[in-house]
Amino acid sequence: MKKQILSTVGALALALSLAGCTGNSASQQSTAAAVTEEQTTETTEEQAEETTTEEAMVHEMRDISSMELVKEMKIGWNLGNTLDSTSDTLDITADASAFEMAWGAQYTSQVQIDTVLEAGFNVIRIPVSWENHIHDDENYTIESSWMDRVQEVVDYAYGRGAYVILNLHHEEWHYPSYDNEEAAKEKLIAVWTQIGERFADYGDHLIFEGMNEPRCKGAADEWTGNDEAREVINNLNQAFVDTIRGLGGNNAMRHLMIPGYAASSWDVNLKAIRVPENDDKIIVSVHAYIPYNFALNTGSGAVAEWNNDTTDIDTLMKNLEELFISKGIPVIIGEFGAMNRDNTEERCEWVDYYVTAAKEIGVPCIWWDNHSFSGTGENFGLLETMGLNMSWKYPELVETMVNAAYAE
Repeated sequence: MKKQILSTVGALALALSLAGCTGNSASQQSTAAAVTEEQTTETTEEQAEETTTEEAMVHEMRDISSMELVKEMKIGWNLGNTLDSTSDTLDITADASAFEMAWGAQYTSQVQIDTVLEAGFNVIRIPVSWENHIHDDENYTIESSWMDRVQEVVDYAYGRGAYVILNLHHEEWHYPSYDNEEAAKEKLIAVWTQIGERFADYGDHLIFEGMNEPRCKGAADEWTGNDEAREVINNLNQAFVDTIRGLGGNNAMRHLMIPGYAASSWDVNLKAIRVPENDDKIIVSVHAYIPYNFALNTGSGAVAEWNNDTTDIDTLMKNLEELFISKGIPVIIGEFGAMNRDNTEERCEWVDYYVTAAKEIGVPCIWWDNHSFSGTGENFGLLETMGLNMSWKYPELVETMVNAAYAE
């Protein structure tokens, strides 16, 4: 689950971390096999008809700026609590499906991704946690079965022409301190080298995001940050960019996303972001669950009514415009959402305003779907999945955000 934001400076210091439940490995693998077999039968014919179109698209890397690319991105959806799931009990060689479903999500299928795209989303963010899959050797070798599964899921969306964002998600090893900087940099370079080489020939519809919400976990200023951490994050971002640019294939022109401290929307952290120079293919990544009490808070002060409180949204868009957009630096709100409080009408009004405000300054938004629908936690779930049966839990919410994103 996302941690409550401990900030005395305002509700714009926003971020998330996730939690879930551990599933049964044997039943998970059985479910995964069944889904794979059924999905293959249903999609083979359709995929064969699209092969020529897909092959042409797969290798296209246009020499365009990220500002131009981001204009093509309308509205997005996160495959949350899935490939980003982690486990303290599974062995590194365990079947990839056991990790993928460790927090309760279904095994990802082509049908699931198609359902998302057919609803109007044209961006799929695929959060991936790698630390459970890195061998303890001098090269930080990524377990091949995990890399293969990640590529398979990427291809579900990429092969349909969607924009795909692939990242490092829950990684404990890049704690942003001076003491840890060199060790974190070494590992980050090794991991991104392997990812970059695997996807080297993919075109500009595949975007790499260097880190997810890098922050000082467990510290008193975990969600607000400090100058040391901000500097280290800037240095790690630069190492990420330099690494990808030095690889072969299409990586010299790969569009790359970089976060500030915790991917925070607080202006202090936004102002501290150092964007690599002389590179027009860099995108700033921001997460913003605002206003906090309506969108994210699960404790004291939480409210179910939005009451047309646009202050935080307006402030964020103004800051993004002044700090980045006006300078030719694009921004993607890689995570946003308002949890369910049995307030669908309020959420529809809120999301219409939020997405419209972001669209006006050219910023696409990506909903955080964590597949959570009940209980007292952070219920951001939208798409319910049971095998290959898919349904939108709140279709009016999906329709509202898609319509706002595509409105003229």
